[in-house]
Amino acid sequence: MNPVEGMTSHNLPVEPNRFVGRARDLDELCGLLRDQRLVTLCGVGGIGKTRLALRVAAKVVPDFPDGVWLVELARITGADLVAHEIANTLGVREERSRPSLDGLLVRLRGARALLLLDNCEQVVERCAELVSELLAGCPDLRILLTTREALRIPGELVWRVPPLDLPDARHPDAEAVLLFTDRALAVGTRLSGGDFDDVARLCVALDGLPLALELAAARTRMLSPAQIADRIGDRFRLLTSGDRTAPARQRTLLATVEWSHDLLTPKERVLLRRLSVFAGHFDLDLVEQVCADDGDLPSHEILDLLGGLVDKSLLLADGGRYRLLETIKQFAAERLRDEDERTWFRDRHLQVICEVQERCFESGLATPRAPWPERLPYFVRGRALIDDCRAAVDWAVESDNALLGLRLAYVASALLAVHGEIAEGVEWFERLLRLDLTGVPPEVVALSKGALAYGLEARDDLAGCERVVTEALKEQEKVPHSLGKGVTLNVAGVLLLRTGQFDRAERHFEEVVATTREWDDTFNRVIAHSCLAVLAGVRGQLRLAQRHAGEALAVAKENGHPWHVAMATSQLAAVAEWRGDTEAAVTHYREAAAIFDELDNRVEMERCLVMVAKVAIGRGDHATAEGLLAECLELAQKTGQRLGMARVLRVLSRLADVEGDLAGAVLSSGAATALAEEMGEPTVSGRIEELLARARDKLGEGRTALQWSRGRELDPVEVARLVLAGEGGGNGRLPVPAVAEVPHPVLTAREQEIAGLLTRGLSNRAIADELVISPATVARHIANIMEKLGFTSRSQIALWAVEHDLGSA
Repeated sequence: MNPVEGMTSHNLPVEPNRFVGRARDLDELCGLLRDQRLVTLCGVGGIGKTRLALRVAAKVVPDFPDGVWLVELARITGADLVAHEIANTLGVREERSRPSLDGLLVRLRGARALLLLDNCEQVVERCAELVSELLAGCPDLRILLTTREALRIPGELVWRVPPLDLPDARHPDAEAVLLFTDRALAVGTRLSGGDFDDVARLCVALDGLPLALELAAARTRMLSPAQIADRIGDRFRLLTSGDRTAPARQRTLLATVEWSHDLLTPKERVLLRRLSVFAGHFDLDLVEQVCADDGDLPSHEILDLLGGLVDKSLLLADGGRYRLLETIKQFAAERLRDEDERTWFRDRHLQVICEVQERCFESGLATPRAPWPERLPYFVRGRALIDDCRAAVDWAVESDNALLGLRLAYVASALLAVHGEIAEGVEWFERLLRLDLTGVPPEVVALSKGALAYGLEARDDLAGCERVVTEALKEQEKVPHSLGKGVTLNVAGVLLLRTGQFDRAERHFEEVVATTREWDDTFNRVIAHSCLAVLAGVRGQLRLAQRHAGEALAVAKENGHPWHVAMATSQLAAVAEWRGDTEAAVTHYREAAAIFDELDNRVEMERCLVMVAKVAIGRGDHATAEGLLAECLELAQKTGQRLGMARVLRVLSRLADVEGDLAGAVLSSGAATALAEEMGEPTVSGRIEELLARARDKLGEGRTALQWSRGRELDPVEVARLVLAGEGGGNGRLPVPAVAEVPHPVLTAREQEIAGLLTRGLSNRAIADELVISPATVARHIANIMEKLGFTSRSQIALWAVEHDLGSA
């Protein structure tokens, strides 16, 4: 007779609600229990260990004819009671002369059964001893455990229970979202489609932690998902409405985390709270530099303490790198504040991150003639610390530490720029330069302003760039040459080049070439030669352009950084295109795009691929051009680059034109021109005027004015999609404004004049320049015209003006 024959096959509770997600985990764990005798589910409190274990146990009941038995150990505080609790669950009666273990061995020997020991962490050492003896004496027994800390005995397979999958653009219905919506529905809240962006934001903020999501869903009886997400920074006070039937430690998020915290040793608690200063992943080296001290935490103890936190599931480990879940981090940060350690360790974090990033900048970017394999480790390390740079800059602003903040922003923004990420560095410098700069060395301020000017130019704020670069150049006059000073000089030249001041730009770049030779600054010499190649090309001096482009590539290879090689290669491609060597142009552009792709620089990659599309149009390969432009449209949209979007639209206009879609060509050209004006760039009018002249002949004045005006008004992405879909002519989704039958004498002479200028698609500033009035006056006149004619858009005015022969006004 089997030891438990005739008894119920399991004592598992009925699930209180629907089980959501973790399909892969379930399948793998069920399979493992057929081969592994001991499987331990580890994870932080609230991650769903118990629920997952119960689900697994229920699914494998048929595999264990002698029973599946749940033993709840959470309320057990004495180690000597563990065996007693298991025995009591199995109906084993103790004998005075024999310990509980002996009875268990008799009962389970030869039985094909599964024990589920739930919440073992507070008696983990006794559980380890007991489980070892049970497995040794009962060869057909399987044991499944849930605990925050693994048993660490032979034969144990540790399964780290991960948070639920989080939503992203490709997986909006991730496990975390499904759980939240299911639990919200259970409390009577039916979410609408408009709630899901906020639900996704909430799921990410709560790390996909099931308990936190369930507590948040319970709050939907009183608050919308948006309101909950906005308040989640105070999560421990917000998430307090748990299941009254649950153990006390699971009724609030705070109680759950405190339960895990109370199981730590005193030194583990100290380290945990200090780790809260890290924003992203961190490694042992950083922890030793930031968190160790000569008193509570000597550096030689850090490794073992980290291991303890990992074992207790309060710290996630991945290949030598660690991170805290946001919920644990917030709890630990409160403990850091309570212990009055926040200021000291945030200061220490800022200091260490700044020093590490300065080393990464110097060895990964600034050092000339270093081969890429030597640079790469510094580049990767610096890039991996960007989250901590953000936190450190925030602290520099909060603590008014302008010097360390500017030093960090300078090197970190340079590493970001290699990826084409510009905006964040601009924001850092703008915040930091508003602090009290007393005591900050003048060269630090000067170089910071130069870096800010670089960012403003790169994000097309030419007016802001001109103001800042002028200040930087003046302040850098007495500063010895450095990489940063060379950047400032190059930015000034690029600004002049982009605004059509070619002679002044040339003098700037020539000065950079001479200075960088003297100071062995290969970094900036590559850029200067590339810009001189552009300048020569604009002037039609193709041999000179070829010479400068070749020199740029040679210096780039000498420098050793692939970003420079890619930039110089793309410039060589442009020169080949100007010379009519389309095959060489495509080859060079694709080479450069591949390097930028490896560097994860989507901005420059998009620029190169747009140029390949342009060359493809010239070679008659329209299908390739269309595919590339669709790809570039997505890249430009994701990177938020107006300049990139304008490039796509200009080339798309060419494609539409050669394919006979004249209306689409005008539409996309109008959108590109509007973007250029927004950026303060001069617009090249030759091709545009020729295009508009042909359009007026073929499409008529009215339709041409309409297409041009609508291109300027519509969202640029929408324009590009319409033209790519062949709907740019207005017969598809393109809205055509209604034009009222209103006689033009209703307008004043000045209003008629402005209406006529709108037929040319001019901006308010362009009209103001032509009429020698202010843009604000133009805006008032246009508002008056709309009110008199009952119109809502400039394109309606333009079409009305054409129909009333005001186009030549």
